[in-house]
Amino acid sequence: MTSDPPRPDQGEDQLIVASDPEVVIEHFVEDWIAFTLFWLMAFVVFLQFFSRYVLNSSFAWTEEIARYLLMWVTFVGAAVAMRRRSHIAVEVLHVFLPMPAVRVLNFLIDVIVLGFVGLLVWFAWQVTERMEIQRMTVFDLSMSIVYAGVLLGCVLMLWRAGQMFLENARRGWRPAQPPLG
Repeated sequence: MTSDPPRPDQGEDQLIVASDPEVVIEHFVEDWIAFTLFWLMAFVVFLQFFSRYVLNSSFAWTEEIARYLLMWVTFVGAAVAMRRRSHIAVEVLHVFLPMPAVRVLNFLIDVIVLGFVGLLVWFAWQVTERMEIQRMTVFDLSMSIVYAGVLLGCVLMLWRAGQMFLENARRGWRPAQPPLG
């Protein structure tokens, strides 16, 4: 990060010269999917509100579709959280353990995360296949469409967990930032 020299109108006698860092916006596939699904869900919920309270005759399908879209947003959003590394974690042992033990602990955490998310993918696949014969209440569509969104989110999470595993392996499972202690 470079600091720009003060402008002539700022004066050199000021103690603090503020400069904003350049903002880089990255675009990821799960962000766009979650963004689109969220706004689609918001539109469906607004349509439900409008039809019920303004037209006084609600559309029957809006509640069910909003519920399914919420499921999709939840699991695709979990993939976003996996990429950003913002899932809840307990890191107290990282502070008190010596660095070799922290590296082993980080390796074990990565293996457990990969295994757990791999199981999620497998179970989501199984449920999606089994729901093929089940139909939605309002539309004559297969419920496997709904569970395919759950599967998509789990696959995206597995992809990001795999990327994290490889990145951590390249670093030797050392913490990205040294522990506070």
